[in-house]
Amino acid sequence: MQAAAHLSGRTAFATEFPTGAFGNAIRTAAQIIANPSGVAVVRVTLSGFDTHANQPGTHGQLLAQVANGLVALEAALVELGRWNDTLILTYAEFGRRPKENQNSGTDHGTANVHFALGGRVAGGLYGAQPDLARLSPDGNPAFALDFRAVYATVLERWWNVSSRDALGGRFAAVPFVRA
Repeated sequence: MQAAAHLSGRTAFATEFPTGAFGNAIRTAAQIIANPSGVAVVRVTLSGFDTHANQPGTHGQLLAQVANGLVALEAALVELGRWNDTLILTYAEFGRRPKENQNSGTDHGTANVHFALGGRVAGGLYGAQPDLARLSPDGNPAFALDFRAVYATVLERWWNVSSRDALGGRFAAVPFVRA
């Protein structure tokens, strides 16, 4: 892959970014990361996952946008030589219940999934698969991995910062970040 070229304060990437608002946000994130002055955190948002109705088609389309955007971001970071120095972490403010409602959607739930990407991310699945036979009285699966353990891992293993004060306690690290 070609190295990104710097033109008048902007980086010209060989990477092709997806079209649309999310693709443009990914391109902007890559431009910000390319800035030689450095940046600690970039946040990119894709909304629309609150699918109480018509979930199958909507989620398929949204997950395709996420996948295509992350593939482009990885390619841009590789061009910049920054893939091993970058941690990408997804999050959501709530999960979904496993039972479909009457509108081909699902309602707010408690358990969710996070994705971590980067050159120093140890691949794999962490936490146990939810037991769908043991839902709470309101229809939620129990979470197998406290999201604060994910955040504690990022704070302590990526940023070298104590997580105790930020998270209000100690949470066991999840081994998804390599040294």
